[in-house]
Amino acid sequence: MKIRNLVVLPLALMTTLIFGQETETAESSSNEPVPKKIYTTKPVAQDKAPTIDGILDDESWNDVEWGGDFIENQPDENTPPSEQTKFKILYDAKNLYIGIRAFDKAPDSIVKRLSRRDGFAGDWVEVNIDSYHDMRTAFSFTASVSGVKGDEFISNNGNNWDSSWNPIWYVATNVDDDGWTAEYRIPLSQLRFDKGDDQVWGIQLTRRLFRKEERSIWQRVPIDAAGWVSNFGELHGLKKLEPQKQREIQPYTVASAETFERVAGNPFLDGRDSKITFGLDGKIGITNDMTVDFTLNPDFGQVEADPSAIALDGFQIFFREQRPFFVENANIFNFNLSQSQAGDTFGADNLFYSRRIGRNPQGFPATEDGAYVDVPENTTILGAAKFSGKTKDGWSFGILESITSKEYAQIDTNGELTEQIVEPLTNYFVGRLQKDFNDGDSYVGGIVTATNRDALSSNVSFLHQQAYSGGFDFKHQWANQAWYMEGNVIGSHVRGNEEAITRTQRSITHLFQRVDADHVSVDETKTSLTGTGGNFKMGKAGDGNFVFESGATWRSPELEVNDIGFQRRADDIRHYAWGAYRILKPTKSFRRVQFNYNHWSAWDFAGNHNLLQFNTNSWQNWQNNWFTNLGVTYTALAYNNFALRGGPRLRNSPRLSYWNNINTDGRKEVRIGFSNGGALATDRSNSFFRVGFFVRYQPLDALTVSINPSYRINDDKLQWITNQDFGDEVRYLNGTIDQRTLSMSIRLNYNINPNMTLQYWGQPFISRGRYSDFKFITNPVASSFNDRFDQYDTDQINFDNGTYSIDENTDGITDYSFSNPDFSFVQWRSNLVFRWEYIPGSEVFLVWSQDISQSGDPADGLFGNLEDNVFGAKPKNIFLLKATYRLVL
Repeated sequence: MKIRNLVVLPLALMTTLIFGQETETAESSSNEPVPKKIYTTKPVAQDKAPTIDGILDDESWNDVEWGGDFIENQPDENTPPSEQTKFKILYDAKNLYIGIRAFDKAPDSIVKRLSRRDGFAGDWVEVNIDSYHDMRTAFSFTASVSGVKGDEFISNNGNNWDSSWNPIWYVATNVDDDGWTAEYRIPLSQLRFDKGDDQVWGIQLTRRLFRKEERSIWQRVPIDAAGWVSNFGELHGLKKLEPQKQREIQPYTVASAETFERVAGNPFLDGRDSKITFGLDGKIGITNDMTVDFTLNPDFGQVEADPSAIALDGFQIFFREQRPFFVENANIFNFNLSQSQAGDTFGADNLFYSRRIGRNPQGFPATEDGAYVDVPENTTILGAAKFSGKTKDGWSFGILESITSKEYAQIDTNGELTEQIVEPLTNYFVGRLQKDFNDGDSYVGGIVTATNRDALSSNVSFLHQQAYSGGFDFKHQWANQAWYMEGNVIGSHVRGNEEAITRTQRSITHLFQRVDADHVSVDETKTSLTGTGGNFKMGKAGDGNFVFESGATWRSPELEVNDIGFQRRADDIRHYAWGAYRILKPTKSFRRVQFNYNHWSAWDFAGNHNLLQFNTNSWQNWQNNWFTNLGVTYTALAYNNFALRGGPRLRNSPRLSYWNNINTDGRKEVRIGFSNGGALATDRSNSFFRVGFFVRYQPLDALTVSINPSYRINDDKLQWITNQDFGDEVRYLNGTIDQRTLSMSIRLNYNINPNMTLQYWGQPFISRGRYSDFKFITNPVASSFNDRFDQYDTDQINFDNGTYSIDENTDGITDYSFSNPDFSFVQWRSNLVFRWEYIPGSEVFLVWSQDISQSGDPADGLFGNLEDNVFGAKPKNIFLLKATYRLVL
């Protein structure tokens, strides 16, 4: 009863707060049709086209009428905005011209913050163009008052905004006594449309009034509408437009130098290394709708390093893609296995995870004692190409092909150089197809992936020779897209020798060796595995204050997509549900508020009920533009099939967890954020606590400095260590872990002008774990925590020279042993990046990166380890100069 009251209490308190304020005004329903606005443009002769200087004084602007009458969208939808906005649109055979007048009665209060491209800082205006007029996709062009450009490709009816899209276009702005103006020139080659004598495009314009954090739009979109693009107004008057094929070539060169600590006697670590590389990226429009992107000898160096992380559960960590070739237009290749509004459904799992291409080599050479080894950091991508597009008939497609080279490790054995293969020649393929119909309310689609490796040598024979996956997905919406039904079915097939397939069966994703799992077992004669998965959900996304989603997902024990996809676990059947009540109209205290409820239940394919969780949470946007949230989760039942790494499923005790965050107004010169969360088992067998703090200081429009320290505590009395044979039995060894993790991100951004920036990022990170109270599992599903294990007595365990020796039967003979599991991982990573876009689409980068990654002493304190292993160590320095030149043909 006490636990139940704790779960319900936050929701009850927030409900009292909200409804204790003034009563909401009546809210319109998105099912009430909103009339579509129409703006009619006219052509202009190319020799009379507007000059892009930000001042709307060209005579050609007089040929068309002003569009205007903007309506507020946030925070108080369907009310007059504080300041009005109007616009004009012209076009010629090559370009679209847009002039925007943003009125402001207090021009001195206009906020002119600078940022890097796609930073969206300060006051800005934005144009969204649905040139396909498919009601699902659009091209977005944003101009801040300071002249910073932002551009995004919008898909999934506004649910996905891809900022990696970087077209070539031009904008200029100007501030005057009436407010400010923006003047655009968008080459038609950067848009996608079919040939037509009289075209109609979807269009929307948005303005942000920064000082009031207000958004106003030209075409009203009800705040409870389920979609964005489908609610655009219309652009008429486009006569006899000829689609423009996009043809671009971008050669590049990279010069790099590395310095690192010299290791005496190691010929591969002599303290320095340098190289110069050349490559070519290209984009060729086959038609206006279909484009080929290709890259030869690509540079896939990341400007910013991945954040430091450590995982004790054995599962791989998901890192987002940062390489431009794979990031741009990645949405077409996206095929999530089970994303949901409820979360906790392994939403990162995807049939295509581009970071598999060019990954770290997976093999390691067999060497003699005293040999030195040099293994490449990444697999070389010989070339890659994408063929993608969308037709007027609603067909979207994408084909990606990439080849990575055979990689060798260099081995020095007493001065004799040899090499061994550590990654085979590999071909990766992804094909994706979708078809929209019902005016964009529905789609069906499919995907096929393939990984084929060249003949495998003995050193990498553990890899799959071939790996294939495929899937079918669909979505149907009705009632003005307020209701939806969505799902997918997937399959996988991997082939290899007995070693490779046995390794897959025993991997953390599958664990077929589980001793209490009658439905799976390791078959060491198998040379292939075939699995299935899928997801089905339905819900309500708009039309009123209440929205919800409920669904189910499954992954068969044999499902395996990790050769080119991302999958954490198999053998899982899961039901999830989410419901939310949204306060859509501002009250005296709040701009927006939402209450959420979630629950989850999971089984394995043997029918074991492994999970039952309940959650309630709420987030609030206050009238002072602060943001807060809080949530509570109760785990009533939890069994873990993976905790003992092939042992029986382990019962976890019920536990209560919470989180809350507070963030002050992000528009202010100083922004402060605080977050904390924790969890505690009802029998105190495990606990977790984290606290984080964020401060951002912006003394100038061009300068931002921020720090974000965080501290985590993880205490668990059943943390797996290793499995050991004891006679005919297996001992699943666990211990009590005391883990402390400390990190702090530091950022500095200085914008010299809209096209020239200086950025710094640094992060010290340390995670230290100490183990004690060693034990082995005896009854893993016992209801009482202390009945699940036997703890070693002092006469059963001995520690000497970094090894624990176990004499379980106390006969004076060591039965088994294991290494000291204590650890201290210390890391320092930083990047200093100067970026200059000297002409649109062409850039120069100067980069200085530092990296220190090493083990500390678990006996020392956190700060002591940082001082000894970061401030007292010689870092690896990388200096890089990259120059690109974008040629439009």
